[in-house]
Amino acid sequence: MWETGLLLVMGLVLLMAGGELLVRGAVQAATRLGVSPLVIGLTLVGFGTSMPELVTSVQAGLSGAPGIAYGNIVGSNIANILLIAGISALLCPILVARSALRRDAAVMLGGAAAFAAVAAVVPMGRLVGFAMVAALLGYIGFVIRQERHSTAHGALHDKGQALAEADPNLAPSAAPVGRSLVVSLLIALLGLVLVVVGGATLVKGAVALARGFDVSETVIGLTIVAVGTSMPELVTSVIAALKRQGDVAFGNVVGSNIYNILGIGGTTALIAPSDLPPEILGFDAPLMVAVSALFVFFAATGLRIGRREGALLLAGYGAYAWSLWP
Repeated sequence: MWETGLLLVMGLVLLMAGGELLVRGAVQAATRLGVSPLVIGLTLVGFGTSMPELVTSVQAGLSGAPGIAYGNIVGSNIANILLIAGISALLCPILVARSALRRDAAVMLGGAAAFAAVAAVVPMGRLVGFAMVAALLGYIGFVIRQERHSTAHGALHDKGQALAEADPNLAPSAAPVGRSLVVSLLIALLGLVLVVVGGATLVKGAVALARGFDVSETVIGLTIVAVGTSMPELVTSVIAALKRQGDVAFGNVVGSNIYNILGIGGTTALIAPSDLPPEILGFDAPLMVAVSALFVFFAATGLRIGRREGALLLAGYGAYAWSLWP
């Protein structure tokens, strides 16, 4: 089984390294082209930590492993709330901005509920995928218009800020003087190649692991793959918490979940249409909606998520992981 473990580790390493290069090159190229820092932060930087989930889910869908594809999406959202927000709140209470709660947290909860409801009645086909991606683009456009004329920032801004603070080279203002547009595009292309290879390697290792331990691919997708591809969110949220930037940690989780459901779920459905596995439909998707509602409830009570709530979230993830494994 060491070969399977090596595939998983190699896949994750390539995904993380490739994702970082892809975002860095794209940010630098956009800066050279004169794109505003606000737009770069809300799109390229904000979506950066979701690249491992995106490529892994698409690769799994194309490989005929919908359990890994959608288990990764649903499992990542559950892990973001229970595991990552739980750890962050234990390190530093998470402060919640009213704008992020009213607009972004509502979109996160609504998107999770819509995903679970639609998947229960129709296959995740291209029409559904198109609608989800269109909803994400419309939401991003709305956020850009609002934040251009306001000093208040929401979850997408905080998600991009968290990533840029974890790696200053990803900040829109960090493009090296003298670096040409061609060089920036080549860096992004190299990152894309590494991400694609890493995603394929991770999926191959996950399928082999499922067969070796005689467990379903869905369980592997919901746990090992989901947590592995969520490592950038974990790192950026922990860094934000250690810097006592609890509001940034909240935005990182909420923004990541919005991108996961609408962006990754929609893109996967567009490229590799399939049905959701019955296990996810019957348990994990409803649980994702429930923990999203719980997270919003915690955030709405006093506009903060304290250490006590963080401990409850973390214990909840432990119970969830224990319930999945035979």
